[in-house]
Amino acid sequence: MELNDGAYNLLHSIVACTDPMVGFKDIDVAVLVGAKPRGPGMERGDLLSANAKIFKAQGEALDKVAKKTVKVCVVGNPANTNALIASHYAPSIPKKNFTALTRLDQNRAESIIAERQKVPVETVRNIFIWGNHSATQYPDTFNAMIGDKPLRSVVNDDKYLEGDFLSKVQKRGAEIISVMGKSSAASAANAACDHVHDWWFGTKPGCHVSMAVISDGNKYGVPEGVMYSFPCQVVNGEWKIVEGIAINAFSRDKMTKTGIELLEERKMALGI
Repeated sequence: MELNDGAYNLLHSIVACTDPMVGFKDIDVAVLVGAKPRGPGMERGDLLSANAKIFKAQGEALDKVAKKTVKVCVVGNPANTNALIASHYAPSIPKKNFTALTRLDQNRAESIIAERQKVPVETVRNIFIWGNHSATQYPDTFNAMIGDKPLRSVVNDDKYLEGDFLSKVQKRGAEIISVMGKSSAASAANAACDHVHDWWFGTKPGCHVSMAVISDGNKYGVPEGVMYSFPCQVVNGEWKIVEGIAINAFSRDKMTKTGIELLEERKMALGI
């Protein structure tokens, strides 16, 4: 009812359903939001096991009835590995068609810097999110800009950028849960819209966006076969990992740690 009441000029009709074979029939885009949240005393392996069942069923349904060109954005956590599970059970759909949401982390990072520096948020760009949508994610500021100047020279505080800033972005989700008693909603929805919009229409010139996509093992030393967040460009509906980014020792250490976590999650979820 609220969607109808929004009078959106691009909303033609709504089909409410509980059967994924109906919901996924011939779709162009799937935004997979539902996932089992972590409960009291639940270990990460328990969470992955529970979500494996959900995303196995969704992957199988997509495989059977969705278009083979469907673009899938997984929002439900643990998003990276849930996207991997769904793709694993949808073998007829290219793995590049499955992505996980790390745009929320990029939006958070850029807004935190904008607030600290008292600049418009749109002047902060290209803070890359590497790795997992978890507390091991690495928000990289070494290639970011504020206006036409390097972000790190404007902020001029390496201790902050390599300490409190990283922690703030990594733990922002938990901070919101502690205040609201529930996970991010509006900001996550906004980021999902950003993600799908740029995947469909393309990225702006000079602006790269963070997307968790399948790694082929040939980019930046990231392990093969995990959904890893990279800086991407999108042209004609196809994402491409931005190449040639300089990686220093500090960044390499952070990127390696989050990659190891994703390998552990894959083993827990799929046994591989």
